[in-house]
Formats: sequence, structure tokens, C-alpha cells
Amino acid sequence: MNALDAEMKIEIPVDFNITSYFLDRNIVEGKGNKTAIVQAGRKYTYGEVSSLTNCVGNKFLELGLEQENRVLLALNDSIELVASWFATIKVGGVACTIYTHLQEKDYEYYLNYTRAKIVVFDKSTLAKVRSAAKNSPYLKHILVVGDDDILDDGVEVPFSEVLKCSSSLEPAQTHKDDIALWKFTTGTTGKPKAAVHCQHDTLYSFLTYGLKVLGYRQDDIILSVPKLFFGYARDAALVYPFGVGATTIIFPERSTPELMFDLIKQHQPTVLIQVPTMMNAMLKSPSAKTTSLKSLRFCTSSGEKLPDEIYKEWKRTFGVEVLEGVGSAEAYHVYLSNTLENVVPGSAGKVVPGYEAKIVGPDLEELPAGEIGRLMVKGDSAALFYWQDHEKSKATFQGDWINTGDLFKKDADGTFWYSGRADQLLKISGVMVSPYEVENCLLTHPDVKDCTVIGADNGEGLMTLSAFLVIRDKNLANDSLAGQLKSFVKSKLAAYKYPRVIVFLDELPKNAQGKVDRNALKNFLLDGERSV
Repeated sequence: MNALDAEMKIEIPVDFNITSYFLDRNIVEGKGNKTAIVQAGRKYTYGEVSSLTNCVGNKFLELGLEQENRVLLALNDSIELVASWFATIKVGGVACTIYTHLQEKDYEYYLNYTRAKIVVFDKSTLAKVRSAAKNSPYLKHILVVGDDDILDDGVEVPFSEVLKCSSSLEPAQTHKDDIALWKFTTGTTGKPKAAVHCQHDTLYSFLTYGLKVLGYRQDDIILSVPKLFFGYARDAALVYPFGVGATTIIFPERSTPELMFDLIKQHQPTVLIQVPTMMNAMLKSPSAKTTSLKSLRFCTSSGEKLPDEIYKEWKRTFGVEVLEGVGSAEAYHVYLSNTLENVVPGSAGKVVPGYEAKIVGPDLEELPAGEIGRLMVKGDSAALFYWQDHEKSKATFQGDWINTGDLFKKDADGTFWYSGRADQLLKISGVMVSPYEVENCLLTHPDVKDCTVIGADNGEGLMTLSAFLVIRDKNLANDSLAGQLKSFVKSKLAAYKYPRVIVFLDELPKNAQGKVDRNALKNFLLDGERSV
């Protein structure tokens, strides 16, 4: 039905539905009894996942969901989340998945931004959602997972009622270009924006990155560190594995090194979806010396830059290859990646088949190899636009190209190297400086384990560099080491690039996607809590 020829031209039928392809196709192909999901020791076959999805879809229809309506999902990783996501898309709705540990004001923002008539939440978040809903004129029904009590005038519905619905459901007649899901951007400033994606974007990314780069196969068992609300994890650990009839391990608990080691021992996964923060934490765990990861074919890493030292230590400790990749909500998923056949440590790898990438200067002229510029990406999984942000959409989606806002350089052989965010460039002493360049320098110091560099006003209207450091021996966190680190940067880079402020932290603050929370660091400085 879908052909991927030598020229990477992908043919997708006009009538296309994500759920029909990635879930129900397994039933048609005779995999109904194969294990699709493992959760807390309970195995769910593809047939069972499909049946529950149909029950949820019928409940949505009963509650009045119409095609193109948004459904807001805020669930811990669970079979209910899997079924609700697939059900939303199967009936022609638009799936909007968000983090489960937010503040009331955040839920109010998402309720009004999505204008969702139906939301599906865990009972643990119900109180905040109920309060936020008072300021949302759009919400009609709250489907509550984990509580059988009807609590609020019929607005709140226990998820158990889903099981009373029919397990048979025909998919909506969706076009490949119908909107199917929103992926929220994870920028460090401002409110999250939704990159609006069509039905066919998921298939395009699967056939390129999922098959051509990751090479998923039916006997794979996938385990993910990041949670399924995060598009990187949901696609790599759920949707793409379903595309080949593989098995996915899910768990509602927060990811910790010990839990990950326990799950690996128990389930023997073949692919581990990773982020650098957890890789570092697992390496520091006592279990790193006693746990074998030999079942793994490889790990992926995305979401933030993988430091070279963490990559090398991971390879030394576990002997498992890591495929670092770069992607975005705007492009749907990963468009630059290392491969098992060609890993270049520290790099973002090469362009994923089916995509194009170029480095451009200020006037959008393509730069020669070796020069740092803004990365532009082209591929048929690109979002249509940002919801309710026309100006930002025009700046980002330029014809067929996506202006990523990332700075890269490209080698003559097509290998890409990350150089920071264009919007994080700072003017220091009248010269533009990339904080990422300073971070890379500091990470080569033997005492530095992790670091982030930001720009901050020095109180006199001038921009200065501030470095937040996690060091290997906390006992060394003093003025003397701070002075040594400043001198170290001066010896490696131009003198004006050294950080004027050094802050020692036990760990760097992270946002819901596992990225460094730069706003939290800026607030830290504003509060006057400088250690040096």
C-alpha cells in the first residue's frame, strides 16, 4: 500500500488513518495474539489494544466528539493513554498530549488553547483540572482514569464506563492531509505552541527514520526513559514499534536509574529510548557495575545534546551503541541521525533519508562546509503551522523549508555538528558568542561533569556569561576552583568568552522534556543566589 523506492519517494494513499495503519493493520496481518504492550507484568495483545481503542472511540462518539475536535490527554504512561491516543485519531479527532504534573494555571492554558470538549485525565490531576475548568467555556466532559466515582454533575465520567461500549469501530473517513495531532514545542521561553500535524506526517517519519535509520523489526522490545506525552518517546517507543508489530514496555512511574535497570533485567529490551540526563544518572548508579545491557541492540538519544564524555563512558561501561539524533516538533521527529553503520561521536550524524538539510547565513544563502550557520530542514512530515501564531509560523515555515533556529556546521562528508541555538547567541564585548561553545570547553575540564552557560544582565545593563556547573567532587566547589575554571576557558577560547559568574549546583534543573530549564537558571540569578 505504501511504497518507498530508491529515490525515497513515499506514496501514501489519499484515504489514510494513523490508527488503521499502525494498530489495526496488525490484526489484519494475523498479529492479533502477539504481545503489543507490557505494563506492570500484564501483557496486552494487539487484539486487546485494538478492542480497548475501539471502546474508547465509541465512548468519545457517545460524548459528542466530532471530526477535527481536539481531545486533551494528560495521563501517566498506561494502556489507557495508548488506547485514548489511538482512539482520538481513529474517530477523526485531534490528539493533544501533555505532561501530567502541571500547575492549575497550566491546565487552564491548555484547556483554552486547545478548546478541547473532551479531556482524559488521571485522578491524581483531577482536582487541578476541575478548578482550571471553571475558567474554560469549551470543556464538556472529563474522562477520569483510576476513579469510579461520578463527582461533578455528569461532567466527569469514570474511564470504566468505556468498557460498556462496543469493541467494534470503523475508522473515520480521514484524508492523509487531515489534521491528526498537535505536538507542543518545548522552547525555553513563553507558552508552549502547538505544531499542527497531518495524518500522513507520522507515516512519513516512520518509513524514513523508523525503518531506514532505526531498522525496527517485529522481534524488537522497546523501552523508553522519557514518557509517552513527549513526541520523541511516543513515536520511537510506541507508534513506530507498532508499525512493525513489535512490543513496547510502559510504566506509569517516574523514570529513575534503578527502575530502568530493573525493567531491563526483567524484560530484556532490544532498544532503549534515552536522553543524556538519564544516561548520566545510570552511569553514576551502583547498579551500573552489576547490570548487563547485552540484550540491547542500540540506544537512541535526542532532546538535548549528548556530551562526548557521557557517550564514551556509556560505550565503555555497557558496550551498547548510542544513535544520537536531532529532531523537532516542527519537523515531526528526527531528521539528522547517526546510524549503526556510521557513528561519529559528538556529531548529530547525517541527514535521515527522505529529508534535506542545509546551513544558511543571514541572507539565507547556503554556506560552504565548515562554516557555522542556521540549519534549514526540508521533509514531507513538516507541520502545517503553529496554532494561533501566524507571525511565528511565517518565520519558521518558509515554503518547503523549516527554519530550525539551531546553529550547525556541516563537514564535507555531510556530517552535522551542533553549535547552539541562534536565539541564545549573546553579544559579549561587542562580539557574538555561542554559550554552547563555552559549555563544550568547560565539559573538557576533568572536574566538570555537566554544565550550562547562559547570558545574564550584570546589573549595569551589560550582558555577561554565567556558567552553572555540576562537578565530580562536591568538596571542590569553592572560589579556588571557580577561578581555575575561568582561567581554563581563557586558555582555550578568546578571553572575552570566559564566564564571569560560576555557580555550582548539585544538578541542573530540567523541564518536563528533560532539557535544561534555562528560565529557572535565570531566575536563580535574579534571586541573587550566586555562589561565586
